[in-house]
Amino acid sequence: MSLPSPLTRDLRAFAGTMIPPGPSYGVPGADDETIFADIIKSLERDRDDVAAALERLTELAGRPFADLDEQRRLEVANALRREGGLAAAALVRVVLLSYYRDDRVMIALGQEPRPPFPKGHTVEQGDWSLLDPVKRRPPFYRKTP
Repeated sequence: MSLPSPLTRDLRAFAGTMIPPGPSYGVPGADDETIFADIIKSLERDRDDVAAALERLTELAGRPFADLDEQRRLEVANALRREGGLAAAALVRVVLLSYYRDDRVMIALGQEPRPPFPKGHTVEQGDWSLLDPVKRRPPFYRKTP
C-alpha cells in the first residue's frame, strides 16, 4: 500500500531536498524518477513512520512541504532533523537506502554496481582501539543455557 497523493508529493520533495542532484559528480538527486520509484517500492514496514514524518513536515511548514520554495524546504527539513525521533529516522533511512542502491550513484562513488555478496567489498581497516570501551563494558545480555 502506498502513501496518499499529497504525502507522495511531499516525500518526493523531501527526497530532493535531502539529496539534490550533483551535476559535478554526475549523480541524480533522490527525487530522480528511478530512485523515487524505488523509495515508494521500499516503504513496506516503514510506511506508517514515513507518513508520520511527512505529516510532521506539513505541521512545521504550515502547508504541504512540496509547496514550499527550496530555501524554506531546507529550513523545515532541518527542523525535522533537529527534532529527530523514530519517524524522522525511518524517513531518512528509506531515502538513503534507495539512493545508494542506484547504479549511477555507486559508479560515481567508484563502486561496481552489484550486490555486495557473494564477492563482497573491500573495507579499509580502521582504528580497532575505538572498540576497547565496548569490549571492557560488562555484558548486558542474558546468557542462554
